[in-house]
Amino acid sequence: MPLFKERIYTEDDYWNLPEDVRAELINGQLYYMAAPSRIHQEILSALHLIIGNHIARSSGKCKVYPAPFAVKLRKDKDNTVEPDISVICDRSKLTDRGCTGAPDWIIEIVSPCNPGHDYVRKLNLYADAGVREYWIIDPMEESVLVYTRVQERFLFTAYSFHDKIPVAIFDNLVIDFATLIEGIQITE
Repeated sequence: MPLFKERIYTEDDYWNLPEDVRAELINGQLYYMAAPSRIHQEILSALHLIIGNHIARSSGKCKVYPAPFAVKLRKDKDNTVEPDISVICDRSKLTDRGCTGAPDWIIEIVSPCNPGHDYVRKLNLYADAGVREYWIIDPMEESVLVYTRVQERFLFTAYSFHDKIPVAIFDNLVIDFATLIEGIQITE
């Protein structure tokens, strides 16, 4: 018999966190998030701008949200995450609190303190929820792993920061990472 009982957190616990505390609720556990680095924020800002401009130019129905933006991946499970970037094309998923249901495209920028969170835990969570496209951007490795949903599973393609990367959910958007990171000093 264990000496202590592990606490299972709920969606109410997540929404009752203090304003200055960032965390994600995954399978009943809270994962606290550190403040992002400057490089993380520069990459996030550049991508948010590129995606937002593309949607505006093409008169698209999708919406793009940078973190912090709460995403409850499935109605039947208490999993609420804050992806770095969420693109939602079905506006009926949008609520006053964020999004309920799988976004069409999620981008995570890897934190050096916990890379397994994005590479393993969230990859499996997003695959299970039905996310159509998931990008893992690793500034330390200067890599981008692109997972695209084909039928019921993710297929992945590896890219570097020197590549032009097509966006699967849009027919006519390619992101030139060499141009994107131009002027960003990657090493700290």
